Amino acid sequence: MAKTLTGIVTSDKVDKTIVVKISSRLTHPIYKKQYSVSKKVMAHDESNEAKLGDRVIIAETKPLSARKRFTLHKVAERAAIQHQEPEIELPEKEKPATKPAKTVKTEEKAE
Repeated sequence: MAKTLTGIVTSDKVDKTIVVKISSRLTHPIYKKQYSVSKKVMAHDESNEAKLGDRVIIAETKPLSARKRFTLHKVAERAAIQHQEPEIELPEKEKPATKPAKTVKTEEKAE
């Protein structure tokens, strides 16, 4: 049986690959204090189905590349807010303010 993990997609920029952050809470054996641990793993997403912020279930598989050891099993929950790149409007290039050229006044002497 393959190991399954649940996490949140932190990146989907690479084609057919997602980066999943897996968080867990552990208890220290001596001090009995709880602390959180997170780990990032890369997973294969054949159809580019998962998007940024989705909660996904990934399953262990044979090594697919140097860093990918998991495949996307299913998208458990879609992100509440879909991420969109902001549109940046650049102002038109304004002409620099130039000082008027100095005019040399020639005085004509009337004789």
